[in-house]
Amino acid sequence: MPIIRVEMFSGRSTEQKRALVRDLTDAFVGAAGGTAQSVQVVITDVNKSDWGTGGQLAADKFPD
Repeated sequence: MPIIRVEMFSGRSTEQKRALVRDLTDAFVGAAGGTAQSVQVVITDVNKSDWGTGGQLAADKFPD
């Protein structure tokens, strides 16, 4: 059972997440084989204030 984990900034709609799960599943099956039913996708929303990159909080680097 393959598991694809996605960590991304909060703020995407359910429809965007639905499309992401569908597209990731299709891409995995196309590249690695198997069935769509066996692919698990876990999405973790992270606030920009809880993510750092390049020595800065993402909230400071990428303000809304």
